[in-house]
Amino acid sequence: MVPSYFLIMVAYCSSKVDIFDYLNAQLKKRILILDGAMGTMIQKHRFTEEDYRGERFKDFEAPDGLKGNNDLLTLTQPAAILDIHEKYLASGSDIIETNTFSGTTIAMVDYKMVHLVHELNYESAKLCRQAADKYTAMNPLKPRFVAGAVGPTNRTGSISPNVEDAGFRNTSFDELRIAYKEQIAALIEGGCDIIMIETIFDTLNAKAAVYAFDEFQDEYMEKGGKRIPLMISGTIVDQSGRTLSGQTGEAFYTSLRHSKPFSIGLNCALGAQQMKPFLRRLAEIAECWVSVYPNAGLPNAMGGYDDTPEDMARDVLDFAKDGMVNFAGGCCGSCPPHIKAIAEAMKGSEAVLRPYPTKPERPMMWLSGLEPLVVDKTRFAFLNVGERCNIAGSRKFARLIKKGMYGEAMDVARKQVEDGAMVIDLNVDDGMIDGMAAMSRFLKIAMTEPDVSKVPFMIDSSKFDIIEEGLKWVQGKCIVNSISLKVGHDEFVRQAKIVRRHGAAVVIMAFDENGQAATYEEKCRICKRSYDLLVSDEIRFPPEDIIFDPNILTIATGMAEHNNYGADFIKACKTIKEQCPHCKISGGVSNLSFGFRGVNKVREAIHSVFLYHAIQNGMDMGIVNAGML
Repeated sequence: MVPSYFLIMVAYCSSKVDIFDYLNAQLKKRILILDGAMGTMIQKHRFTEEDYRGERFKDFEAPDGLKGNNDLLTLTQPAAILDIHEKYLASGSDIIETNTFSGTTIAMVDYKMVHLVHELNYESAKLCRQAADKYTAMNPLKPRFVAGAVGPTNRTGSISPNVEDAGFRNTSFDELRIAYKEQIAALIEGGCDIIMIETIFDTLNAKAAVYAFDEFQDEYMEKGGKRIPLMISGTIVDQSGRTLSGQTGEAFYTSLRHSKPFSIGLNCALGAQQMKPFLRRLAEIAECWVSVYPNAGLPNAMGGYDDTPEDMARDVLDFAKDGMVNFAGGCCGSCPPHIKAIAEAMKGSEAVLRPYPTKPERPMMWLSGLEPLVVDKTRFAFLNVGERCNIAGSRKFARLIKKGMYGEAMDVARKQVEDGAMVIDLNVDDGMIDGMAAMSRFLKIAMTEPDVSKVPFMIDSSKFDIIEEGLKWVQGKCIVNSISLKVGHDEFVRQAKIVRRHGAAVVIMAFDENGQAATYEEKCRICKRSYDLLVSDEIRFPPEDIIFDPNILTIATGMAEHNNYGADFIKACKTIKEQCPHCKISGGVSNLSFGFRGVNKVREAIHSVFLYHAIQNGMDMGIVNAGML
């Protein structure tokens, strides 16, 4: 009788079965094996400058030479690179990575080889494909796959390379996005099955990469291509359990969760023993498969790695005994014998399969700054969004931004966090200010201030280009405030898709083409119309990331028609929650009492009574002065 998995493979090879189906089926049976370090194997060859150049580049002008440009060896020493791939496959690797860790226009600037980026990625993918296909042909019951390696680049979106200017950057989100998209396109054209965004030390760079992947995937599928698995692997730099840009592993995952990766994991920087507690925390929250490929121990005094294959296999098996991994391999210092030992260990009876996580009964909103924040009534009754970094809500903040005193403006943000703000609302809309410049400048500096950026941001503007600029400088998962149907169906759809692609949650104002919703009936009608459009196949926005602001309007103005505004909002909260499953409700609480400006005792009392009833009826969050609650 022919084994069922053989039939699956025959179907896969004839393009009748999605690669996801095959890999998912295998991962329910065993831990799949990745390869080991490319750089470590290249170092063993002791290639000279002449070897790196080969005949083709012997006269190429490079101020600092070409030695060290490992990606170039795909063109100048293809036999050696092919041999490395084959050695890993012979050792048991199910998936091998392309030799393209630095294969972006950004990284190739140093070698003046930007013009070669497409060729480097395309040829590397072809070479890797050749090796994988050879071993698949040798044993069709164990097909091998090619992962396109997308490295972090040598620049960072969240960290200033200038110690004297925290707001300086030597790259931008758009520069990263364009570079990554070019690389991904060439890797897929060359024959990659999977895209692996790896060794992530700055989540903002990774967000640009997944944005590029999402753009490419949409265009690729429009042309008849198939879905491509996305694997993501981050780097915890030391025992603090954080990335180089300051995020915890949980915040790192939250920031990239919107990309719905096939797997998430950790690699590099640490040996397996040092990595275990951070991998455990990631494996506990990840809603996908989990990968790990640690270094062969910590670097020794000479910069080498001392873990033997037996050491590494023992430590990686320790992960598997606890059911923490689905993919296992090696990073710096690991060689084919290490991978062979890991592969053998994963076959043993001690290795426990990590099951695919079950889908939660009720989806929850996940946000992140440097640390994660799950927004749910079972965790806390009300999410405080600090209002003091809003030019319209704080004269002090407005004065500081207008004078370019961003350091002092950070103190305003820091004080809000100290006073209990769980999210910081940032709005720089003012006719006297360049909003895009102010938004980006503030956020760049804020990303370097741990006391500020540990909480998520709310990017707040009435101008969508300012919102979009803000999204490009936040490594965490933030909230956009706001978009609405007042711009019309087509523009609303465009804006919502951009917000979704950045992974942000979104506040939807109760406006449409006819104006602002003031009555209970209009609040409910516009919010339901917006919700149905957002969750439709046209946009596919996660319902748990939709926040409605049904307009808290001012009461006690002297006009009788305004007297019921507070009650109408509270009543609408309950109905909107019933009609729009998993959504959230927010509002600007201070709007309610504008009629009593200057009488803070009365305003505080009004806000307290209003919030008591609004929260009871479903209000989840609000923009408030956290220090006065």
